Amino acid sequence: MRSRLAGAGGYLPGHLVTNDDLAATLDTSDAWIVERTGIRQRYRVGPADTTTSMAAAAARRALAMAGATAADVDLIIVGTSTPDQAFPSVAVRVQALLGIERGFGFDVSAACAGFVYALSLADALIRTGQARGALVIGSEAFSRILDYTDRGTCVLFGDGAGAVFLRAAAGEGADGILSTHLHAQGSLGDILYVDGALGVADSAGQPLPGKLRMNGREVFRHAVQRLSESVDEALSANGLGRADVDWLVPHQANIRIIDGMGRKLGLPPERVVITVDRHANTSAASIPLALAEAMEDGRIGQGQLVLMEALGGGLVWGSALVRL
Repeated sequence: MRSRLAGAGGYLPGHLVTNDDLAATLDTSDAWIVERTGIRQRYRVGPADTTTSMAAAAARRALAMAGATAADVDLIIVGTSTPDQAFPSVAVRVQALLGIERGFGFDVSAACAGFVYALSLADALIRTGQARGALVIGSEAFSRILDYTDRGTCVLFGDGAGAVFLRAAAGEGADGILSTHLHAQGSLGDILYVDGALGVADSAGQPLPGKLRMNGREVFRHAVQRLSESVDEALSANGLGRADVDWLVPHQANIRIIDGMGRKLGLPPERVVITVDRHANTSAASIPLALAEAMEDGRIGQGQLVLMEALGGGLVWGSALVRL
């Protein structure tokens, strides 16, 4: 068995926040943010939005593109760092919202690499025959864990969800998920983290606020190195070269990192899917959101080779090579 990526879908909440909106309360400016990150705007959840509701909306669109229904799903994996509850998982809440009455589901906590991690797990479960139709979702409400006094982090992130539907296919084939590659280095966990969680307190017994903290310089340095290694690893594992890649769909964290990876692959800018300017960093949702947009508008089509890569707090990183 192998996994075919049959459809993708995305969802963005309705509250648009521009750089100028942030500059009204922060010591920053549109020019400062754009120059350093490429970000011009981002979307944020409103009172009626949840990580689960966004995930379900993206999943419905992925199923529609694939010509599938809820009855075709027997596995749901959600990559998220911002679940609505400690448990039940977002995945089983989505299962209920979609009316799915069979199979299983769970969440993966791998920060911005959550979608690549979840995709790898779903592919493995399909290959071993434990699932035949899988929804792989990245959904994040990062605006709820940001420190809005820290201009170095609060300008970087947005909310949203993206999903793909994987369908089991029998026999040999040139399409589908060719390989995935996952890595972690826990010794670097303190350069990008959230300083609290449910039930966590400081030494005085006071609840920690649970806000994102980042050493941006160190994250940037490791991202360039690790993502480059991961890209080469994926191509080498499949006997392919950089010239074989039709599209790069990277994690949307920073335009400088994205441009650097595109140059490394020798891809012109029009072959790199970029949404960071409009969506900002939506963490685990960023790759499936970008992929869905490019598939829906016809840029990415059947038979093309797509390379995905991401790095997040942990540090965790990985890549996936898919032929549609």
